[in-house]
Amino acid sequence: MTGNVLTTLRLPALPGWNSIRGRMAIVLAVPTCLLLVLTGLGVADRAADWSTARETEAHVGVLLHVQDLVRELQRERGLTNGLLGGADEYRDDVRAQRSRTDDARSTVRAALSKESGDLPGAASSALEAAQVPLAGLATLRTEVDSGTVDRATVLTTYTKAVTALIDAESAGAPSGDRRTAQGVQALQALARATEAVALERGSLNGVFAAKRFRSGEYLDFTEIRATRVAALGQFRELATSAQESALDAAFKAAAARRITGYEDKAERGADGSALDVAPARWWADMTTLVDDLHGVQKRVGDDVRARAEETGSAATRELGGFLALGALILAVAAALAVISARSITRPLGALADEADAVAGTRLPVAVRRVQEAGPDTPLPADDGRPELPGTAREITRLVAALRNVERTAVGLAAEQAVLRRNSTESLASLGRRNQALLNRQLGLITTLESQELDPDALAELFELDHLATRMRRNAESLLVLAGEESPARSWSRTVTVAEVVQSAVSEVEQYRRVAVAEIEPCRVRGHCVAELSHLLAELVENALMFSPPQQPVEIYGWRDAGEYCLAVVDRGIGMTTERLAHANDVLSGKGASPHTSATRFLGHHVVGALAARLAAHVELRPTQGAGVTAYVALPAGLVHQPDSSTAVVGG
Repeated sequence: MTGNVLTTLRLPALPGWNSIRGRMAIVLAVPTCLLLVLTGLGVADRAADWSTARETEAHVGVLLHVQDLVRELQRERGLTNGLLGGADEYRDDVRAQRSRTDDARSTVRAALSKESGDLPGAASSALEAAQVPLAGLATLRTEVDSGTVDRATVLTTYTKAVTALIDAESAGAPSGDRRTAQGVQALQALARATEAVALERGSLNGVFAAKRFRSGEYLDFTEIRATRVAALGQFRELATSAQESALDAAFKAAAARRITGYEDKAERGADGSALDVAPARWWADMTTLVDDLHGVQKRVGDDVRARAEETGSAATRELGGFLALGALILAVAAALAVISARSITRPLGALADEADAVAGTRLPVAVRRVQEAGPDTPLPADDGRPELPGTAREITRLVAALRNVERTAVGLAAEQAVLRRNSTESLASLGRRNQALLNRQLGLITTLESQELDPDALAELFELDHLATRMRRNAESLLVLAGEESPARSWSRTVTVAEVVQSAVSEVEQYRRVAVAEIEPCRVRGHCVAELSHLLAELVENALMFSPPQQPVEIYGWRDAGEYCLAVVDRGIGMTTERLAHANDVLSGKGASPHTSATRFLGHHVVGALAARLAAHVELRPTQGAGVTAYVALPAGLVHQPDSSTAVVGG
């Protein structure tokens, strides 16, 4: 039961599965798709690296502008804190620094707008949010100018704005490769260290201007120094040796060494004692250090951007390589499919051409040659056709099998030709014997008829004569089917068509039902009388057989230009269109061989053979109303000039 169920299952046919090219394409499509999937993964990975590199490059570019803004805010914070500490000489510097800070803010906004498409969404949002604390900068400046705000508040406000910008730098930063990510982290650590130095500058600038620490300012000073040390330590862990050397150079400068002395003095003022440090000198040296640190920041930023550009270029090259590899895979797969399919379809096409040649030309020619050859003629030898070059073993076997089939078919045709020849010869021999016996029988019956005086006996002799005449026609039909001539009956003179029709009627069984309706006077040549009479007898007998017993069969004859036409009309059961067409094919000699046709159609073959001998045209057409009409057109070569003395024969 299970086996039966399994045998009934059929997988759905794939598109193109019905052709060899389609099957080859499907077979090669599976590994090709797998290779393309792997290539696609590589393309997606390289595309992600390229996108990350572009984001990193854009992010670092914006960060450098943000650090410029941070630098300007840090300077404004320090100068403002010194101004509030009592150093009025900073007032003009504060106004100029405010203008530089506003310019830096405009630059950051323009950079954010320009790089918004390449920046990660989180980074862009964080940098936009970091601009919010700067909105109250104008109010703070007004309070500073009016003296309504203290140093601690100003320091805290500026520090919050700077811290927000520095924190925004690390938010949403693209990951990139390890070296790029470390560069971004080092840049952020250096930014926090620079902020600690700048915050120390601004904080002590106010302290030195006031000559001492106020409540809590020394604690803030120590916390700022601790933050700077921690940030610088983190930077050294992430920075390259060249970046670390640049940082060391900044702290080994003369200004940095002087700053260390100022910080030592500040530490001694932890108890609130007076501090004797000129604010301008402290500001100048700390500004130099902050500028040096900012230069290191730019160098680190440039290194990160260069690394991002290098990563993007490498990703672009690899992306192009993967795309080229995918195109190469497709091209190779297509070439393999075409070559493989062609290596199969070409031999198969040649094999199909050879099979068509065998079926359409060589085999029919060989069969016809065998049939036309004598009984002792050997079979045609194999022509030694070469094997198909470059074919697979299976196709070679198929070629050999096809040629075996051809040889077997020729052998069978030879056997069939021998059998057909023997059958034909047997039929011809039997027909001649019957014809000879029947002619002797008809001669004897004629002698008896001339000697018999009893009317009843004479009538019986007439019936016997009619029966023998029909038997003689059947014997002649055997000779016609066998392709033999019938030399028994011939006339040297012309004979009227009416006499030919009467002779034909006398050779059918139900001759009393035949009505010779109208025959125009005409004579036919004597050599065709017997065959024309035989042809008409076959048509009349066929009409009698397929018409009702009480219905007569009519015969008409008329001249048509140089030809003479005869019509045998019955009003019987008729024929279908298909059978009528088949019968006309047989009558015209296009139908099947009489040896392969059904016995009920042998009369048509006899008529067709006789019509071919006479060069006459015979055609069956439907009779108006019901039945079939057989038309016979005799060529002008068989027709003699009409005999004016012959009357029209009527039924």
